[in-house]
Amino acid sequence: MNLQAVLGFVFTVFLQNSLADDPTPQQWTPIVMWHGMGDSCCFSFSMGAIKNKLNASLPGVYVRSLQIGDSIVKDMENGYLLHPDKQITMACEIIKNDPQLANGYNAIGFSQGGQFLRGLVQRCPSPPIKNLISVGGQHQGVYGLPNCGTLSGTFCDELRKLLNHAAYVEWVQRTVVQATYWHDPLNETEYKQSSTFLADINNEKEINSTYVTNLQSLDNFVLVKFEGDTVVQPVETEWFGFYTPGQSQEIQTLENSDLYKDDRLGLKAMNESNKLKFLSTPGNHLKFQWDWFEENVVDPYLKNA
Repeated sequence: MNLQAVLGFVFTVFLQNSLADDPTPQQWTPIVMWHGMGDSCCFSFSMGAIKNKLNASLPGVYVRSLQIGDSIVKDMENGYLLHPDKQITMACEIIKNDPQLANGYNAIGFSQGGQFLRGLVQRCPSPPIKNLISVGGQHQGVYGLPNCGTLSGTFCDELRKLLNHAAYVEWVQRTVVQATYWHDPLNETEYKQSSTFLADINNEKEINSTYVTNLQSLDNFVLVKFEGDTVVQPVETEWFGFYTPGQSQEIQTLENSDLYKDDRLGLKAMNESNKLKFLSTPGNHLKFQWDWFEENVVDPYLKNA
C-alpha cells in the first residue's frame, strides 16, 4: 500500500471516529403553550419571555404559543369573551394543521390556559399530548375574582360583581369566559346544571368515558400550585381541591372529593399509577423562578420526553 493510500485510510478512520463522537442535535418534543386571562400568545414580557427561556433550556425546540383570534389584541379579548368550547375548537384546528406537532407534543397551560388545555386533551386527543403541565390552572373552578389581568380596575370591578350575582344566567355563561368556570360551593346543584364548561369537562353532568380515556393517555399530568397565590380563590383548585360543598371556608382536598372517590375523570387511577404530579412553589400567581421551573418541570417532563 503506498503512502497516499495509507494517509487516506488514516483520515477516513479519523473522520468516522470524529463523527461517532459528535452527537446529533437533540430532537426535543415540540411544546404548545396557552396563556392565561388578560394575556396573549406573544407579549415579549410574558409568553414571549417564557418561549425564549424554553429555547435556551432546550436549544432548537419548537414552541407554538396559541393565538386564539387573528391578532394579539383579539387573542387577549377572546380570553374574556369567547366561550372556552369555541376556543378549544379553534386550538384543536391550529394544532392539527401544524405539521411540526403531527407526532405529538408537550403542553403548558398558564392559569385558565391550564384548564383549557385539559379540555383540549379530553376533546382533541390527536395529535397526542404527552405531558400536560398546568401552571396555576383552576381545575375545580374559582369562587372569587380578585384580579383581572391587564384590563382596567373599573372593568374588573364590574366583572366581579356580575359573576357574584349572575354567573349562571344563560347569557352570562355564553359571553363571559370566567363565568364558565365559576364554581359556587353554596349551590352545587345550580353549578352542575348551569356551568357550560367546567361542569362538563369535570364530568359533573354525566360521565363521558372518552374524557376519561383521553386524559389517562397522558404520560404525566403535572399540577403546579403557587403557595402565596392571592389571585386564585381558593388556591387549592390548582391541585383539584376546592371548598367543601355547602360552605366557603373549609377546604376539601382532591383525595377527599367525590370527583376523586368516584374516579369520574380517572384521576384516582392516574395518581395510583404515578401519572399525577403535585408541585408547589413560593410566590404569587404565575410568579416563579426559572431555575425552579427548569429543575422541576423542564428537566423531568420536557427534556426527557
